[in-house]
Amino acid sequence: MEKIENYCPPSDLSVSHAKILMIGPVGAGKSSFFNTVNSIFKDRITSQGCSGSAEHSLTSVYRQYQVKSPKTGKELKFRLCDTCGLEESLGPDLADLNFLITGNIPDRYQFNPSSPITTDIQGFINRPELNDKVHCVVFVLDGSTVDVIPQSVLDKMKQVQIRMNKLGLPRVVLLTKIDKLSKTVQDDVSKVFVSEEVKEAVDKVSQMIGVPRGNVLPIKNYENEICLEDGTSCLALLALDQIINFAEDFLADQPDVVETVNRKTSK
Repeated sequence: MEKIENYCPPSDLSVSHAKILMIGPVGAGKSSFFNTVNSIFKDRITSQGCSGSAEHSLTSVYRQYQVKSPKTGKELKFRLCDTCGLEESLGPDLADLNFLITGNIPDRYQFNPSSPITTDIQGFINRPELNDKVHCVVFVLDGSTVDVIPQSVLDKMKQVQIRMNKLGLPRVVLLTKIDKLSKTVQDDVSKVFVSEEVKEAVDKVSQMIGVPRGNVLPIKNYENEICLEDGTSCLALLALDQIINFAEDFLADQPDVVETVNRKTSK
């Protein structure tokens, strides 16, 4: 937790925070992950992000959520960006996702299910700086429903990765609701790394999305709890720390940083 609190982007860049975009099907746990992280740093259960169960996405507004240090009250140097869930016929299309990744969409943009994003929307950022752009993409998947994700939704996630590859963007998968995969994990979430059921789900998602197993991070969000639990918090912090590490790697590889390092080396 202290490492995350002390994180700062590379000083050679005009970047105030690591920007992390969460993408995934409806109900996978994107908003709940932010709520979980926010709860840990507030030391109490919070529900700032709109989460729950519904046929269609409960999130209709693009949010770049901030988390504050419990010690200083200052904003931590990362943003968790939440967007409406992917659906077969609704939700963001490929063009919308591309605009989100490249930093064209302002915070609090209201999605319109019947109208795709265009350059004419209010607040559209025509020339996004590195600070506006996404530095790591997190695919959020419900571990208990990976077998029934619609093919069209999987296709969207695969297609957006083509764009990500061109930009050199890192990606990870948050595998949520792991307590529903195993009675052992349900009773003791700390047993997640010895659970055969969770291991099988991680392997399946790794192949399905096309990411290394080490990039699939199993977690359990706070949903019904009224108090924080060490095991749940620990998993979320481990996942967040790894996500920030990937964002840091991406930022460290930007031309301005590389040129600065080369100049220092040549002296």
